[in-house]
Amino acid sequence: MASSAVPFSLTVIPHRPGCYLYKDREGTIIYVGKAKDLRKRISSYFQKRDQDPKTQKLVQTIADMDYIVTGTDEEAYLLENCLIKRHQPRYNIDLRDAKSYAYIELTKEMFPRITIARQAKGSGQLFGPFVSGRERDYVMTVVKKMFQLRSCKNMPRNNRPCLRFHIGNCTGPCTGQVTMEAYAMQCSRAAAVLKGKTTELVAELTEEMQRYSETMEFEAALRCRDMITAVTHLADRQYVSRQKDHDEDVINFISAAGTVYLMVFHVYKGTLGGWEEFIFDEVDGFFEEFLLQFYSDHPAPREVILPEEVDAGLAEYLGSVAERKVLLTVPKQGEKQKLLDLARKNIETLHFGDEIRVEELRKALHLAAAPKVIECFDISHLSGTDTVASMVQFQNGRPEKKNYRRFRIKTVDGIDDFASMAEAVRRRYSRLMAEAKDLPDLILIDGGRGQLSSAKRVLDELVADVLVISLAKSEEEVFVSGVPFPLSFGKKTRASMYLQEIRDEAHRFALAYNRLLRKKRVVGKQSGGGTSRGHV
Repeated sequence: MASSAVPFSLTVIPHRPGCYLYKDREGTIIYVGKAKDLRKRISSYFQKRDQDPKTQKLVQTIADMDYIVTGTDEEAYLLENCLIKRHQPRYNIDLRDAKSYAYIELTKEMFPRITIARQAKGSGQLFGPFVSGRERDYVMTVVKKMFQLRSCKNMPRNNRPCLRFHIGNCTGPCTGQVTMEAYAMQCSRAAAVLKGKTTELVAELTEEMQRYSETMEFEAALRCRDMITAVTHLADRQYVSRQKDHDEDVINFISAAGTVYLMVFHVYKGTLGGWEEFIFDEVDGFFEEFLLQFYSDHPAPREVILPEEVDAGLAEYLGSVAERKVLLTVPKQGEKQKLLDLARKNIETLHFGDEIRVEELRKALHLAAAPKVIECFDISHLSGTDTVASMVQFQNGRPEKKNYRRFRIKTVDGIDDFASMAEAVRRRYSRLMAEAKDLPDLILIDGGRGQLSSAKRVLDELVADVLVISLAKSEEEVFVSGVPFPLSFGKKTRASMYLQEIRDEAHRFALAYNRLLRKKRVVGKQSGGGTSRGHV
């Protein structure tokens, strides 16, 4: 059974991690999900066959959709949990189980052990709750190993250490080889990591590593280095719910070309529960004016997190209206700054995503001007038969489908992607130049150095002054003619992902044409009419 038609445009959805919210015809949120790639995940709902009955019913009910991007996939876990708790969509399962919301505990013992606490009732130090059980388990495993904490429920009475001691994953308090003071330091450092206080710990470990190096205790220095690496990595992976006893609003904006794009996040006791968007003309003092108008119609929370300082009297005014103190905070770092960054990131994605990735590509390729018009070529065939080429065009970050072209390769027999690419490029740009039409700002070739060289030779013959690059699928490496090594921007950057999206669209278009020709040929043979003569 095929899924329903898509009730909204997929082209505006970015290839970014985040959460999506499906709505029914009444605008009620019926499902919240997370994704490493929003567009791919959302598209899959409307492409998969043989879905389970519940998913089929969900897809048939979807009438609209909202999405919000996050910086990482792990942040999407946190956001998904917050949104589900806030909206309680009927198609989501009940995630409030012990595993999802478990804590990590350092027990209250002479030599504390590290364990999982199913409820916030333990007598020791509790850290969490962790939104993702996977991330919680990962954090606990690394912290336990890194700081050599014991995990055994009962210390052996015969003072015979376990395997973890022998492989160096526990200092073995059961053997009496570690003092209470030394073990307390291990626990203190573990607690610092679990609280997210990694900056101070890294500085402390760095000093300790230097002291060991100066005294030529290289094994101890190496252990400090390994701990620094692990702590730094955990700082990027550890995500826990923000526990607050008051509500917050997080407000950020971007002003561009005389227009202000502003977003308000509503955070309820540490849980992101909703957001609002505003677009208005930019005037002097617009931010303070917005705050006055907005909080005249909305009750101000106890804390409002802002990207810049405002007049001190505004906090007093908001407090007088709310009849309690309202704190206006302008953070410079920490979790509040991350919330401001998240709000800005969503403004960028919703309103400037295409411009940003075009600009990122310009920087990555070291171009003087942004490549606003990009054309990409791909070759498709089946064992050397029905060879075709596709050309797709993107303008200002979006596909311009009216300018797509497809070519049935005429001068090449068998498998020769290089010659096929040369023919397609020659036919496209000799025609544009003969008709005195504009050439693109950038040409992208699907393939490695060989396909790139074939295209470059044709452009040189035509005296077409256009930069041509290629994208090799294996490692998503970008090659430029005349440069013997691939360019060094990573495949997860905006620039690389933009090129991958263009290349994938060209591949899809070429494959569709190849399948069409094969289908015509098979139908023609079955009807006795020979091979189809239709071509483009």
